[in-house]
Amino acid sequence: MSNTNNTVAKSAKSNRFNANTIIGLGLLTAIVVVMQFISMGLRFGTFSITLTLIPIVVGAALYGWVSGAWLGFVFGVSVLLTGDANTFLAVNIPGTITTVLVKGILAGLCAGLVYELISKKNQIAAVLVSAVIAPVVNTGIFILGSYVFFFDYLSGLAEGTNLFVFILVALVGINFFIELGTNLVLNPAILQIIRIGKKMKSSK
Repeated sequence: MSNTNNTVAKSAKSNRFNANTIIGLGLLTAIVVVMQFISMGLRFGTFSITLTLIPIVVGAALYGWVSGAWLGFVFGVSVLLTGDANTFLAVNIPGTITTVLVKGILAGLCAGLVYELISKKNQIAAVLVSAVIAPVVNTGIFILGSYVFFFDYLSGLAEGTNLFVFILVALVGINFFIELGTNLVLNPAILQIIRIGKKMKSSK
């Protein structure tokens, strides 16, 4: 009888965990979408500043790298829907969709994997590195996608300038440093949110 009760208790706990995860991810998904629309009003150069990496890092830390990848995917879809990638869509639709989705997914996935690896030793360091790795991966994949899918187009715009330098200055510009700086400045808040989220998960 006790074994049956234990099984029922474990099942109930598992169901609560799954429900809490779904609710938490649902909330973070909505935040990612809203923040991407807000980001459209914050623009330096060609593209808007990405603020959505913050909830992606939080979700990746709380729910794992799969959830981080999901939130990154939502981020990518939101970028496409808000028109932030229209300049590239006019040149190469498949290349734009691939680049936008992959960079978002990998940013969330890598943030989750890094957090999972480092948090076993130091949670503060894990959050810090995750907050750094997300914009680095996001920007890195963007640069790679620019080379793979838009080399000829961007070379024409560069007008003899080194293509890598052109991408860094004209396309990436100050945006990357603002995104990275924002994540670092808000790192204590991100850490606190993750700590609260983990306490809520463990207490249920």
